[in-house]
Amino acid sequence: MGIVNRVNDVIQSNIVAMLDKAEDPQKLVNLMLNDMQDALNECRSTAAALLCEEKAINRHLDTKKAELAAWQSKAELAIEKGRDDLAKSALISKQAVSESIEKQQAQRETLQESLLKIRSDCERLQQKIAEAKTKQAQLAQRHDVAVARSHINTQLNSDKVTHALSRFEQIEQRVEGVEAQVEAYELTDKANSTATQIESLVKNEKIDTELASLKARLNVSSKQSA
Repeated sequence: MGIVNRVNDVIQSNIVAMLDKAEDPQKLVNLMLNDMQDALNECRSTAAALLCEEKAINRHLDTKKAELAAWQSKAELAIEKGRDDLAKSALISKQAVSESIEKQQAQRETLQESLLKIRSDCERLQQKIAEAKTKQAQLAQRHDVAVARSHINTQLNSDKVTHALSRFEQIEQRVEGVEAQVEAYELTDKANSTATQIESLVKNEKIDTELASLKARLNVSSKQSA
């Protein structure tokens, strides 16, 4: 009854529900796998013992069936020889053998039913083990992910990372400073260029005016001389 109760408890257990409620699911699933594997081993051992017993019963039945046929032959021979008393004794022995055969056959039927139940339990146990192993793999994967995330967070919070980020910010500020200087130079240069062009226009305008004035005076002087 021990093995039967143990197997039934394992088969009827809801692995997923148990693991969801557990404080340490990974530890629990490992314990459950060990327990289920032990139960499966016991189940297989019991099945092997029942098979051996079935073979022994079959051998015993073959022997008894041979005895049954022998007592039948002896009873017929006694009748042929006119020895009804011996024939009766032979039939009594035959009846005893026949009853023994019936008992053996009943034992074999019970044993075969037990074998079917054991085999069914073994199959269901294997399914439970496969289910538990799948859950074990999922838990292991979740654990690995959690460890990796923790490692990344630790690295992100480390002094080295903080120092590297600080250095990067300093370099970024220096680049922004250089860019600002370049932009200021370009604006100043552009302003200077514009002022120079305007100043040149003013100078040209003065020269043009002076030139026109000079031409006018020369024209006047030329007319007076004539």
